[in-house]
Amino acid sequence: MSTSSVSSANSLAIDGLVSGLKTTDLINSLMSVEAVPQTLLKNKLSDTNSFISSLQTINGLVQALATKATAASKASSLDLFAATSSAPGVTATAGTGAAAGSVSLTVGSTASAQVGVTAAMSTWAASAQPVTIVAADGTVTSVTPASGSLDDTVSAINKAGAGVTATKVAAGTDTNGAKLYRLQLTATKTGAAGAFSVYRGSAADVTAGTATNVLTATGAAVVTAASDASVTLWAGTAAAQTVTSATNTFTDLLPGVNVSVTQPTTTPVTVTIAQDTTKAQSVASGLVDAMNAVTSYYGSNTSVTSTTSPTTGTTSTTAGVLLGDGTTRDAVQRLTSTMSAPVNGKSPSSIGISITKDGDFAFDADVFQQALATDPQGTQAILSGAAANVGAAATAASDKYNGSITSSINGQQSVAKDLNTQIDSWTDRLTARRAALQTQYASLETSLSKLQSQSSWLSSQLAAK
Repeated sequence: MSTSSVSSANSLAIDGLVSGLKTTDLINSLMSVEAVPQTLLKNKLSDTNSFISSLQTINGLVQALATKATAASKASSLDLFAATSSAPGVTATAGTGAAAGSVSLTVGSTASAQVGVTAAMSTWAASAQPVTIVAADGTVTSVTPASGSLDDTVSAINKAGAGVTATKVAAGTDTNGAKLYRLQLTATKTGAAGAFSVYRGSAADVTAGTATNVLTATGAAVVTAASDASVTLWAGTAAAQTVTSATNTFTDLLPGVNVSVTQPTTTPVTVTIAQDTTKAQSVASGLVDAMNAVTSYYGSNTSVTSTTSPTTGTTSTTAGVLLGDGTTRDAVQRLTSTMSAPVNGKSPSSIGISITKDGDFAFDADVFQQALATDPQGTQAILSGAAANVGAAATAASDKYNGSITSSINGQQSVAKDLNTQIDSWTDRLTARRAALQTQYASLETSLSKLQSQSSWLSSQLAAK
């Protein structure tokens, strides 16, 4: 029988059957007093868990700030570039390693994948006959379909992994009304390196020259020839140079710049790479935003709020969960002081980063852009210096091994674990105490029942005399 069943049975058995006392209510009242220490522990555990949650949240925000600061502290964090093209048929994107500059080019051709179709046929062969594919680099792949049907031939080609896919396409009927089909054969990659030939016959037949090239047979055709994309740099000059690519994207024309082409051009196209001041600004503003996320959360969790009940008029005051916590206070103060500290004698406000009277930070985009245009190296130096200082302070607070806030979290988690142990111990103690009270009151009822029986017997004996 479970503990709850025993308790219920005892309650039904002893609840004032003889004495008339509401023993269950009495036990519950006594237990509520006995449980006061456990209730206090539970309240303390709730407060501790709430504190841990807030510490974890602000620690995560500080870690995000450290990441932003590390990126902004790099000596080239503002060296972000955008590429533009003077023609819609040419697009360019700048990435890591790009530098300011420009280049003139003419698009000679775009890359294409070979597409060929066979002559119309009803079957590949009267019986299973090999299909041999010869790639542009001389690689030979020979497969034998399960039968001479076109479906089995298509399946065999597609499973061969020879860089060619096959599709059966309707091609009308022959003079007898039988359905005819062509096989459309397509290279899986663009560029001259994807060119191929397809033969009816084995690899040995191809070597012997007895196999049939199905793309040069009567009625067949190469619809699209395999070709590389090509651009010519400095066309029309003695320095003209042609560069080819198997795809329509050129990754090696300029460091860190990808150039994609979609159509040939007759006149030179200029690709220009210049600093992207919008992206550069986002590096500085992103650092400020990450800092403000920390100060905003800290401010909202250290504020004291008062509320007045509309019915009773009673005013209650609630303090933020981080109010009075020295660890987070010291971390936030260190972060704000390093963010606003001069770098090489120059204030961050000279590049648009300034602290407000509320302890938050403001970012002035106009000031930053002006500083970047006037003195890009000086702007980079100030931003990198401020970010390095902030990053060091943020890491000291949030490092996952020895950060000050991290250590505080670990300490509070130990406290919570100990409180849970004490609460569990009290649960066992209170269960035993309730059982003892139930036994005690059950014994009382039993004793009263015996006394009542004895009293009745004596009364009956006296009445008989």
